[in-house]
Amino acid sequence: MTKVKIWLEDNLKGDPVIWGIVLLLSLISILAVYSATGSLAYRKMGGNTEVYLFKHSALIFASIVVMWAVHNIPYKYFSKLSLFALWVSVPLLMITYLFGSTINEANRWLTVPIINQAFQPSDLAKLALISAVAGMLAKRQRKITDIKGTFIPIIIWIGIICLLIAIANMSTAVMLLSTCLLLMFIGRVPLKYLLVVCMVGALVLTTAILMGQRGGVFFSRIERFMNDDPAEIPFQAKHSYIAIATGGISGKGPGNSEQRNILPHPYSDFIYAIIVEEYGMIGGGFVLFLYLALLYRGMRVVAISTRPFGGLLSAGLSFSLVIQAMINMGVAVGLVPITGLPLPMVSMGGTSLIFTGISLGIILSISRGDHEDAFLNEQKSVPRKVKVA
Repeated sequence: MTKVKIWLEDNLKGDPVIWGIVLLLSLISILAVYSATGSLAYRKMGGNTEVYLFKHSALIFASIVVMWAVHNIPYKYFSKLSLFALWVSVPLLMITYLFGSTINEANRWLTVPIINQAFQPSDLAKLALISAVAGMLAKRQRKITDIKGTFIPIIIWIGIICLLIAIANMSTAVMLLSTCLLLMFIGRVPLKYLLVVCMVGALVLTTAILMGQRGGVFFSRIERFMNDDPAEIPFQAKHSYIAIATGGISGKGPGNSEQRNILPHPYSDFIYAIIVEEYGMIGGGFVLFLYLALLYRGMRVVAISTRPFGGLLSAGLSFSLVIQAMINMGVAVGLVPITGLPLPMVSMGGTSLIFTGISLGIILSISRGDHEDAFLNEQKSVPRKVKVA
């Protein structure tokens, strides 16, 4: 046990609570996805349910490895990398809109030719924009009210990225805009500037709805959500509510979900409904608690951060992950319209899991770096004992 403890302390740096949350969510993900992919396996794999179990477990393991690798990189380097990633994201988003793979009437995916793996450039753009905004705010803390030098560059990047994402994926764009607004609020941007960002964001999203690929779907989902007529409840939402209602307090037990065979995408968009059906309100509440704990630990990093960039970056990434989780769970219980956002670190996915691992790795890198800085400062502040001859 002592050797294991020493190995963990040497290799898993940063906030240990975040490591524990990630491991618990990963275990929940493997169990829930294995159960939810049963009908999918019978349709596509002839009943070989272990295929998706091994594939998803491998992706979870890969995301943890990526998270471990990223958490070893000093977080100060992510400021420069984010600006490069932003310039790469713009043409990638445009290429995806024009030539990407069409799924559900929207071009959101690009397929890498050699490895034949699809990924969403919006995942890269989202991570890059949050990091870049955090970096720009951190560098200009003393000139935070400078319109030309601080505010204009930030709002231009937010507008461009949100517009390019929104024309194919409105829910991700709204979530990203909300995260940037929270980040700017924490970064001491004056309220009048935030109101301008809100107006520009509304204009950008409206433009995206009118020129985008799924404007009709956007309005229909809002209309159905606002409609009180039970007959107008969407098919997915209806069976999600049934899954949650029949789950009760303790659930039906692992692998005993009935709605997994009816719900579209029970392993991604509606994975939370399957968790509540099988593990009850206790299981659903535990998952909610883990995300709230992740937000708390991420914001704790902000409180102890010794540098503005580290605190702002940790806040932005924590908000992004937890807001996405809240939206996914809100869809399952009927609090928000259907969006299609996956549950971070739980839903079955490909590169989305890898980008989630990168985000968590950066948060751990910040907590690791700031803890080490605090330790060194503490050591320097302790007076040395002078030997008396």
